[in-house]
Amino acid sequence: MKKMSMLLAVLSLAPAPALAADYKCNGNRVEKSGSTQYTVRTSGSDITIEKGGGSRGKAVKRGGGYAVEVGGSTQATIENGKILKGGSTWGSVSDAQRVYDCPDIVAATLWVLDQKGQL
Repeated sequence: MKKMSMLLAVLSLAPAPALAADYKCNGNRVEKSGSTQYTVRTSGSDITIEKGGGSRGKAVKRGGGYAVEVGGSTQATIENGKILKGGSTWGSVSDAQRVYDCPDIVAATLWVLDQKGQL
């Protein structure tokens, strides 16, 4: 019984395996299970997410952060590792990167678009 308790104690200290992201950036493509789902286009510092040749939304550089826009309307902002909606924290870039294994702004933009039902 004592050995079992020690084993459980040791196992509880072992790091949990990292969860794999559902989506992964590969060049300018966002893939799921090896199949391209979205295309990432850049123009200067702005980033556009496309599917089937049409824009789903984009991240536009503003000051020290980015505004995520859909149809020209700001849905959220990305600043200092946080995703903000209406000035309040809505999520984090690290949360977004757990789902989208992509560069920070791309992952956060995809996350916002997903939350808004735009992907």
